[in-house]
Amino acid sequence: MESKKEMVVSAIENGTVIDHIPTESVYQVIRILGLERYKDEVLIGNHLTSGKLGRKGIVKIKNKHFSVEEVSKIALVAPFASIIDIEDYKVVKKFKAEIPDHVENFVRCANPKCITNAEAVPTKFDIVDKENLKLRCHYCEKFTTKETMKFAE
Repeated sequence: MESKKEMVVSAIENGTVIDHIPTESVYQVIRILGLERYKDEVLIGNHLTSGKLGRKGIVKIKNKHFSVEEVSKIALVAPFASIIDIEDYKVVKKFKAEIPDHVENFVRCANPKCITNAEAVPTKFDIVDKENLKLRCHYCEKFTTKETMKFAE
């Protein structure tokens, strides 16, 4: 008798699959998208074998499609992730998450003295280095990096 070597996960009828997430970023993706509070099915796989990454994470979200802002959030923590939109069990759109040129309202400035950390001013950043992820604050011009980046709640 042949033993199975793979786990089978059911397909989703409608929703989104985020694939090729670096393993260290899976739970950050969950957190920044608020998926821990999502009331429909969410499947999380981590440390899965990947030809491209060696190991990867994947998240399947039933009945959820992401806005441009949400895809930008994904790109900041998982810049090579694939976003796959599913409708009626079929792939209707597949694309790579791309780091945008600008982000607003969801990354906090790393400078504690920045006006955005003292008053109700929406944050604005220019992405000045996409490869090493370096953002410059529109107001105080201080830099936020991947290591210092925090997302607004």
